[in-house]
Amino acid sequence: MGSRNRKSKRKAPPLTREQRRKKEHRELRQLFRSRKQKQLLFFWIVILAFIFLGYRVIMISYKRGDEYTKQVLLHQQYDSRTLPFKRGEILDVNGTKLAYSEKVYNLILDSNEITSSRKENAQQETLKALNQYFQIDTAEVEAFIRENPTNMYRVLKKRISYDVVEPFLKAKEENKAICGIWFEQEYKRRYPGGDMASAMIGFAGTDNNGQCGLEKYYDDTLNGTNGREYGYFTEESTIERTTIPPKDGNTLVTSIDTNLQSIVEKYVNAFAEEHRGEYREGEDGVVNMGVIMMNPNTGEIMAMTDYPNFDLNDPYNLTPFMSEGAAEQLNEEQQMEFLNGIWRDFCISDTYEPGSVAKSMTIAAGLDSGTLLGNETYFCGGKLTVSGHEIKCHKHSGHGMVNLSQALEQSCNVALMQIGEKEGKDTLMKYLSNFNIGLKTNVDLSGEARTNTLVYDPEKMVASDLAISTFGQGYNVTMIQMISAFCSIINGGKYYQPHLVTEIRDSSGTMVKKIEPRVLKQTVSATTSDRMREYLANVCIHGTGKTAVPAGYRIGGKTGTAERQPRDGINYVMSFMGYAPADDPQVVIYCVIDRPNVPDQPHSTLAQDVVRDILTEALPYMHIYRTEELTEEEIQELESKNLLNTSENEATSEEEEAAEGEGEAENLPIDPETGNPIDPNTGEELEIGTEEEDSTPSSDLDGLIGIENDPAEAVSDEFDPGTAAGFDAATAADTGPRGVPKSSQGGVGAGSLIGGGGVSIDYSSDEDEGSGQSGQGTSGSGQNDFGVGLGF
Repeated sequence: MGSRNRKSKRKAPPLTREQRRKKEHRELRQLFRSRKQKQLLFFWIVILAFIFLGYRVIMISYKRGDEYTKQVLLHQQYDSRTLPFKRGEILDVNGTKLAYSEKVYNLILDSNEITSSRKENAQQETLKALNQYFQIDTAEVEAFIRENPTNMYRVLKKRISYDVVEPFLKAKEENKAICGIWFEQEYKRRYPGGDMASAMIGFAGTDNNGQCGLEKYYDDTLNGTNGREYGYFTEESTIERTTIPPKDGNTLVTSIDTNLQSIVEKYVNAFAEEHRGEYREGEDGVVNMGVIMMNPNTGEIMAMTDYPNFDLNDPYNLTPFMSEGAAEQLNEEQQMEFLNGIWRDFCISDTYEPGSVAKSMTIAAGLDSGTLLGNETYFCGGKLTVSGHEIKCHKHSGHGMVNLSQALEQSCNVALMQIGEKEGKDTLMKYLSNFNIGLKTNVDLSGEARTNTLVYDPEKMVASDLAISTFGQGYNVTMIQMISAFCSIINGGKYYQPHLVTEIRDSSGTMVKKIEPRVLKQTVSATTSDRMREYLANVCIHGTGKTAVPAGYRIGGKTGTAERQPRDGINYVMSFMGYAPADDPQVVIYCVIDRPNVPDQPHSTLAQDVVRDILTEALPYMHIYRTEELTEEEIQELESKNLLNTSENEATSEEEEAAEGEGEAENLPIDPETGNPIDPNTGEELEIGTEEEDSTPSSDLDGLIGIENDPAEAVSDEFDPGTAAGFDAATAADTGPRGVPKSSQGGVGAGSLIGGGGVSIDYSSDEDEGSGQSGQGTSGSGQNDFGVGLGF
């Protein structure tokens, strides 16, 4: 047993090489056969699975295909398009449209619909209609369809009015072969007045963004919200549309009266046309010009324009201002710079020295502060010395003795400087600030200039600064600042915030906001205001404002003339501020003329003539009737303009008698030694200043060359707080970095003002940040640096 077991455990003899090869070959064949069987099995499993799935799909499609199709389409968006909002309208006080949005259409081509159409001659008929109704080049469209057969959206023409679209739609209904054309709706801004009130209204671009004026200031109010329309398949496989309607913008109701606006613009344009090429060949009749009419009892602006205007429906067109060839030579940057200058509103964005119109603020400050009692008299010898410089009044022979009212009537700078000496710089500057000089009015228009850097710093003011400030020199203002301040002087002392918009309505016409007149402060007392109305009325009865008086009316007002920089004795700014009626002001009008194209500029009568023409036509329209007797010449003038209405309330016999009495007062006996009239009842001499003006033209810079106003160089310790006016014997440098004269006119009494130094005016751009406008009136353009004013 043991031997057998040992034999069974004996190892097999090793295989030979041939045996090993055959064994490996045999094993490989067995492995390959096993893998092939597995792959074949997997293949048949997959085939059977596909057969099963295919069978299930066929059965589902056969039995419930419609149901599943509807469910898929129900959750599939068919189409979506934006529904544009309609920008709100801008209306005048009578409801006349100043701006509105008109629905227009974009012509859209759908190449896919045309190429897939089964209608005979679809492409040919469509192309023929496009050419017939829209003058579109058929060859170009045909080439596009050929190259883009599946394109579904191609804009062929934009902003087509419905009058053009309507005939095509009728033709499409009649000819069913026309296809692949549809219209996309949007709105286009329209301005019925064309260039009327262009800078004030402003315009909106194709993106519905306001660019200037009311359109920009009230951009968010005028704009609405776009809507959207969605299309879906219903369970019945029909399209169901869901619409989110657009929310249209709100409408602005303004205080502008288009009739008054038309009157104002008529005479502004007439002035520019009358003087076109008169002195400067080939140039307009005026470089810049502005007129504002305001209700002094509400702050509402009734009319406002500047020159030149531009077409609101085509604001980028340069050809009204230059030849087509000249326009083409400008690059894009130069064109925009020029356009920004045209779009800029002179009435709120440009600054200038106000000149003698500011004398009304100086005298009102004196009366209201108690510095003046109203019984003061002043002597004007035609000149006086300020800080060693001889300053002449605009009337070189002098006005003689004048009382307070006559100082304003005759626009006497010598008297005003005496008034300023008595008031002192603190009082004067306090009241100028209260009149909002140096501050924004916050009128609801874009682009109002900042003037905080263009007024004196009271802490640095010295004698000459105070002297020239009394008659509106050395500091800059805007038109909207001046008229707002003046309104408070004659309306009882109430300073109203100037504004244009009085109501905001929604798209259905329902009022959503009423903008009431807003009194911001009391500038002077009612008693001071009453006295100032009397003085200002005398300006137009006895003084320098006679030319502005319209036939049959009594008005009040103040003239002004300022010389621009550089002080060359050639370029001036003339102005007149007036109101009517004199005893109950219902309207204030301010006219400023910058560099008229005339050989002899410094005469405020240029502005007075414009105001007179405007008021002559505007006052009867406003139902403000004549109260004064008309002369034969005035009757003929009114008849020639078709403005004489015999049913108007004329002066009563009592008023006529009173007027005659006033005329007799002018024929008082004259003292041969002094030339002053004598009261026949008391025998006392009346110190009345002469009214006739010196025929010799004079510059306010007479005797003032070398005087400079420079706050950086003014010495703060020159001011003695113990003296009312701040006058002392210190003398500052003659000139500053800009070479701006420190003072311009007149002097105190028969003596002199001792002192020197002064405050320079920073003529940097005071335009609103981000307004995107430039060109006119900015620093370096020569438009903002108005010079020292004249005294009348």
